[in-house]
Amino acid sequence: MTKKESVIESASNRREFLKTTGTAAAAIGFVKVPVYGQDKAPSANVQGANNRIVLGHIGVGGQGGAHVRHTQTHRQENNVVSAAISDVSTFRIDEKMGWVKDKGQNPDVKGYKDYRKLLERKDIDAIFCGTVDHWHTNVSCDALETGKHVYCEKPMTRYLGEAFRIYDTVKKTGKVLQVGAQKTSETKWLEAARLINAGEIGKVVMLQGSYMRNNPKGEWNYTIQNWATAKDIDWKTWINPVHNKIPFNADHYFRWRKYQPYCGGLLGDLLPHKLHPYLLATGNPEFPKRVASVGSIPCETDKNTPNTYRRDVPEITQMIAEFPSGTVAHFTSSTVNEVGTQEMIRGQKATLTMAGNKVQLNPERPFTDEIDPYTSKESTGGPVPDHHKNWLNAIRTGTQPSCNIDLAIKVQTLLCLAEMSERMNIMCLFDEKTRKITTGDGKEIEAITYGTLPLS
Repeated sequence: MTKKESVIESASNRREFLKTTGTAAAAIGFVKVPVYGQDKAPSANVQGANNRIVLGHIGVGGQGGAHVRHTQTHRQENNVVSAAISDVSTFRIDEKMGWVKDKGQNPDVKGYKDYRKLLERKDIDAIFCGTVDHWHTNVSCDALETGKHVYCEKPMTRYLGEAFRIYDTVKKTGKVLQVGAQKTSETKWLEAARLINAGEIGKVVMLQGSYMRNNPKGEWNYTIQNWATAKDIDWKTWINPVHNKIPFNADHYFRWRKYQPYCGGLLGDLLPHKLHPYLLATGNPEFPKRVASVGSIPCETDKNTPNTYRRDVPEITQMIAEFPSGTVAHFTSSTVNEVGTQEMIRGQKATLTMAGNKVQLNPERPFTDEIDPYTSKESTGGPVPDHHKNWLNAIRTGTQPSCNIDLAIKVQTLLCLAEMSERMNIMCLFDEKTRKITTGDGKEIEAITYGTLPLS
C-alpha cells in the first residue's frame, strides 16, 4: 500500500466513525472520560431510580436561593423534597422556607441558623452548599462526614489546602460531590471529549477561552437590602473562618466577591465556568504543571459613593498554564470589557471551535487529506436544572457526576495557583504526587490561606 493509499484508508475510517457516532451525546455520560471511583458501590442511603431524595439547603442567598427555587420547580420530575433550610440570616431562612411551603408544598420544612443542626438529621440524604466561598470547605466536609451527598457551588473552595481536604473527604466517605459549574452538563463539551478521545484533532496542544463582562457601576456591587442588620445576621459565624475582626459590614456581606478575604474575584466567580468544561473536554483532565497569572485592580473612581468601586481583587485577569502532557492553556476574564477571545481547543491535526451551541472541527492544512471538517448537532443541557439532574442521577446510580471531585480538584488547583501567582508576583510549579508548590528557581512555598498576605 502506498503512503497516499494509507492516508486515504485512514481518512475513510475516520469519516465512517464520524458518520456512525457523530451526533452529540444524548445524555451525560456518553463519552467515557477517565474518572476515579467509578467502581464503587451505589450510595448506602439512596439506591434505585425510584427512591425519593431528601434535600437540605445550606446558604440560601443569591445562588443558594436559586437552587431552592429550581429544586421546587422540578421537585416532581426529580422525585425530591426540600426538608430543611439553613442560613446565617433569619430573613433568608424565613423567605426560602416560604418558597418550599408554597412551591414545594412541604409544610414540614424546618429552618436552622446553625447548619450543623441540619446535618444531624438522619432523614436528609444530600445538601446544597450555596454559602460564601470561605464556608464551602467546612460545610461540605461536615456534610460528607455525616453521610450526605453534596452539591457545592463553584469555586469548590477558597484556598488549595481546603480543596484537598474536600478531595480527601470525598475519597474517604465515597459520597457523591458535584461542583456547581453547570456547563459541564452541556453535551457539546462531551462531544469535544469524544472527538479528542477518538484522535480526531491529534495531540491537544492549547486551550483558549475567556469570560468577559462590562459593568459601568462595578461588578459585584449588589443591592444592600434593608433587612440586613446585625440583629438579623449571625455575623460572627459568617466572618469565620476568615477570622477578620471587622464589625458587621453590610457591604462585605452582599458584595463579598470584591474582597480577597472571601473570594478570588474573577478567579473565583467567572473563570470556573470556563475551566471546568474545558478540562472535561480534553478527555483526560490533568493537574497543572506550572501556572502564572497577572491582574489589575482599578483605582478609586467615585469619591461621592464610598465603597462603590473599592475592591481588593483584579477586574482584569489573564492566566496561562502548562500541563504534564504538554498542553498549554490561556484564559482571560474582565469586568471592564466584554469582548472575548475565540473559544477553541487546538490540536496538532485539527482545531475545535466551541462558541455557540455547536462544536466545529476544522482540520489543519497539512491534514486535510486525513480529516474532514465536521459540525456537531446543537448541544443540549447546560442550565442549572440539568446540572441538578446529573447530580441526582449519580447519587441514585452510584456513578460520577459531570463535575465530579476528580475534575474539580484539578480545576481548583489551577485557580488557586493562579491567585498565588498574581498576588505574590511569581510563577507557581505544582507536583501532584507530593502536592508541593515551588517557584521557578525550585524554592518550595506554602499555599496562601486566610490572612497570610496583606490586602492589595
